[in-house]
Amino acid sequence: MTQAATAAPSRTAAAVRLDGVSKMFGSGGTALLALDQVSLNVAPGEFVCLLGASGCGKSTLLNLVADLDKPSAGTIDTEGARVALMFQEPALFPWLNVTANIELALKMRGVPRADRRERAAEMLASVHLDGFAKKRPHQLSGGMRQRVALARALALTVDETDSGQGTVLLMDEPFGALDAMTRDLLHDEIERIWRERNLTVLFVTHNVREAVRLGDRVVLLSSRPGRVVQEFPVPMERPRRIDSTEVAELAAAITDRLREEVGRHGA
Repeated sequence: MTQAATAAPSRTAAAVRLDGVSKMFGSGGTALLALDQVSLNVAPGEFVCLLGASGCGKSTLLNLVADLDKPSAGTIDTEGARVALMFQEPALFPWLNVTANIELALKMRGVPRADRRERAAEMLASVHLDGFAKKRPHQLSGGMRQRVALARALALTVDETDSGQGTVLLMDEPFGALDAMTRDLLHDEIERIWRERNLTVLFVTHNVREAVRLGDRVVLLSSRPGRVVQEFPVPMERPRRIDSTEVAELAAAITDRLREEVGRHGA
């Protein structure tokens, strides 16, 4: 997916490239500038976490990268990668079983019927839910429903000829509503899947420790309008524990910067 034809030639490899991206909602006196001149490169295979106060445009940015909306200015380039967006809620159809929920999404994408069942089964196995294919959403825990949503997103981005390379997975606070233990277990799962399938991940969260636990880099956005105000590399070895001293220390430094930014805007 390439938006706008004026993007500058790429000098370095990037799975996602945003150049001067702004997004305005409305017009005239009621216009709202959600994002302002955001430039960001995400390297192939990188795990980048986006942080910022509520309303700073994080979800808007993901929607733009997913091509669900168009920027008011600037360019977005995903270098032809397959892009999937995982929302805050699983958004599963309650009257369909797990396999049928995934197959329906594949059907809407135009995947041939003969391939849908096999791909759904493969993705369920990748999130360790292969024994729950016939269950309905109400029979699953919150964490399991999120795993189904992840399997559905992955199924939409790969085919039988590859292992996920060239895939950009956008995740919009997918674990925010889960309890701490379930969230911690899913951190391990998404990290495993990211490594195994060579994904590029752009992950939105309000949880600073979660961002440090998962990210290769944490990008801090200003309060509305959203601008990139600082980036924090995370040089710690993996796997990480969310309660480790290293994670806590970097999370504290990022939190201080976030508080400063929120206070500056009077939010």
